Amino acid sequence: MLTDNMEKALNKQINKELFSAYLYFAMAADLEDKGFAGTAHWMESQAQEEISHAMRIYNFINERGGRAVLDAIEKPKKEWNSLKEIFEEALEHEQKITASINALMDIAVKENDYATKSFLNWFVDEQVEEEDSVNEILDKINLIEDSRNGLYNLDKELQQRPLMCQFVPEGEEE
Repeated sequence: MLTDNMEKALNKQINKELFSAYLYFAMAADLEDKGFAGTAHWMESQAQEEISHAMRIYNFINERGGRAVLDAIEKPKKEWNSLKEIFEEALEHEQKITASINALMDIAVKENDYATKSFLNWFVDEQVEEEDSVNEILDKINLIEDSRNGLYNLDKELQQRPLMCQFVPEGEEE
C-alpha cells in the first residue's frame, strides 16, 4: 500500500515523464523540419521510451492500491537554434528527471517503503543510461563541430535506434 505522500509524488512523476515525451516529440518535429530525419527518429524513439516510463509508474501505482491521477501536460517549446542546443537541453532535462527520481527514492527510504524503493531502482539505473546516451551524442557533436559530413554521418547513425512501436496510418501497410 502506498502512502498518500508517495502516491502523490509518483503521480507527479507520471506527468514529468509524459512532459519528457512531449519535449522529445517537439525536438523531433524541429529536427525533421531542419532536415535531420535520423536525429528526429532518435528523438521519437526517446519520446516513446518516456511514455513507457510513465506507464510503468502508472501501473505500479495501481498495483500498490493507489490511484493514478493525470494532470495537464505543459506545452514544450517548438524551436531550437542548433543540434547542439537540442542535445544540451535534452541533457539538462534528463538531469532534472534524475533529480526527481532521486527525490522519489528519498521518500521511499524515509517511509520505509521497500516495494517502491525496489521499483525505483530500475529508474535510477535507467537515468544513468539516459544521461550517458545524451552525453555521448553531445561529445560527438562537439567533436564534429560544424562539419557537414560529420553531421550527415551522425544523423545516419542516430537513425539506427529502433522505435518501440511503429505508427502506420490507416490504409497503409508496413
